[in-house]
Amino acid sequence: MCRLYGVSRGGFYAWCERGRSRRAEDNAALIPRIEAIHAASRGTYGSPRVYQALRREGWVAGEKRVARLMQAHGIKARVAKLRYTNPALVRFFGQIPNRQLDVPVTGPDQVWVGDITYLKVGGLWRYLAVVLDKYSRRVLGWSFGRHKDVRLTLRALNRALAKRRPKAGLVFHTDRGIEYAAQAFKDRLAQLKITQSMNRPGKVTDNAYVESFFHSLKTDVVHGIRFAEDREVQSVVRSYIPFYNTARLHSSLNYVSPATYEKQLA
Repeated sequence: MCRLYGVSRGGFYAWCERGRSRRAEDNAALIPRIEAIHAASRGTYGSPRVYQALRREGWVAGEKRVARLMQAHGIKARVAKLRYTNPALVRFFGQIPNRQLDVPVTGPDQVWVGDITYLKVGGLWRYLAVVLDKYSRRVLGWSFGRHKDVRLTLRALNRALAKRRPKAGLVFHTDRGIEYAAQAFKDRLAQLKITQSMNRPGKVTDNAYVESFFHSLKTDVVHGIRFAEDREVQSVVRSYIPFYNTARLHSSLNYVSPATYEKQLA
């Protein structure tokens, strides 16, 4: 074997007696903690979030080192290319501008954002409406249903209102779907003195914050899983949202959770 690899016998036996280096021992201690953090994130964390979690625990290890160890041991974040289905029917009442662009967001309950996404159950589409706080990205209310209509969006809005009770003047921003442009929805906002805002035509990125949440939800806990009944996907969503709000490290919030970000402001 020594002749095959071009080393001397003395060098080979010396290498055997030396044992592991200090760095190798540090890596051996680090790997179980990386695995535990990855498991606690439900397999959703990649190396940047694992690195940030290790830093908070006092571990001294560079981000590139963490990435190399994760790659060497097959520890990967869930990654998926997601396709979104655009609604066939796009209607709205009136010309509602994008008013959120005029609001400098400096704290919670200044601008809320809402949208609907599709989830498949047993080969059929179901719908999830959510309301987020633009400042902290915290999910304030959500509603799951078989029909994509104004009742779905009103339930999500009312659940958010029950939790936060914002002052008059709040801006509520959505896309231009009929579920938000319906008169019943407009009347509810007017009753509460909430200012309605909608995407500019052709500007889907105007509602990027809530789209980012949907991407995280589907990548973390939905993609690759087949749901046979409504209660199964509802259970997943009901479990994921508290995790997202209170534990999941958010890269755009300096790697803290939405709840922590709000507490830091307070």
